[in-house]
Amino acid sequence: MGARFLREAEERLRPHTRGFNFSRRWFGLGILIVSTWASAQSRMDCGALKSQILHRAVRYCVYVPSGYDAGGAQHPARQYPVLYFLHGLGDNEQTLFNSGGWTVLDDLRKQGRMGDFLIVAPEGRRSFYVNSADGSERYSDFFLQEFIPKIEAKYRIRTGRAGRAISGISMGGYGALRMAFAHPELFSAVSAQSAALITETPPQLDAASQSGSPLPAVLGPVFGHPINVAHWNENNPFLLAKKNVVRIRKLAIYFNCGQEDNYGFEKGAAALDAQLSKEQIKHEYHSYPGDHSIVYFLSHFAEVMEFHSRAFGLLAHP
Repeated sequence: MGARFLREAEERLRPHTRGFNFSRRWFGLGILIVSTWASAQSRMDCGALKSQILHRAVRYCVYVPSGYDAGGAQHPARQYPVLYFLHGLGDNEQTLFNSGGWTVLDDLRKQGRMGDFLIVAPEGRRSFYVNSADGSERYSDFFLQEFIPKIEAKYRIRTGRAGRAISGISMGGYGALRMAFAHPELFSAVSAQSAALITETPPQLDAASQSGSPLPAVLGPVFGHPINVAHWNENNPFLLAKKNVVRIRKLAIYFNCGQEDNYGFEKGAAALDAQLSKEQIKHEYHSYPGDHSIVYFLSHFAEVMEFHSRAFGLLAHP
């Protein structure tokens, strides 16, 4: 998923999005923008958090639903669930909202198909949302020890795992599943679209570099050159699901993938579905026609938001 898809997205999405009105919403970092829809009036808060762990500022954007500010005047002040959204490789904290996601969110809320919760998208760069094998990039430590606590101190967010969920696409889908499977005590629900679930072993991936595959070059900065097998296994969603099988049964789990995924991630999605089914872990999995693009992601984004609304107890189950 990346900026190259944006020009084609608006026209190609129309037959697949059940009447949603897509538009691009561009905004500068640190600027507060208020939706012009009188019936919605959601807003986007963007800023940067100075990380002591990463030794740099990390940008983020927060989708704040209408009614949030008025809820602060209630006694007691209204608290909201939060969904952490992890972007894909080559994207950033603004991509989802710039490419039509904000409009989908406002439309869903207007139609009563989505409950009120905050969506927080941090900048993940190319980290895969894990600590790097060489220790130079401790993204997972940053996310768990700095980012979540500071976001939840800044906004009126429900305390505890029941009010916290995580989602992502592509690289971010991998990160979301890995984070939730490694720390089911922190999250009540997890979702992923076209997650970068790789079924090849580290030796197979290392060998792929000889055939010109770009995957080893992408994975190398995070997992090592050659791939550090112990580090790979420590962060492998398949192995984490097996290791924490009892605790993962308490998670609400959803994932989907396009049947013509450009990177073959449909194989990983099918393998995870088979593994969770074998372990009798309740989950929702969908294999849809489509590739690895903004068109595919936004075509099923509403379904993901409805899943989280139900998991938060904001919508009734069908």
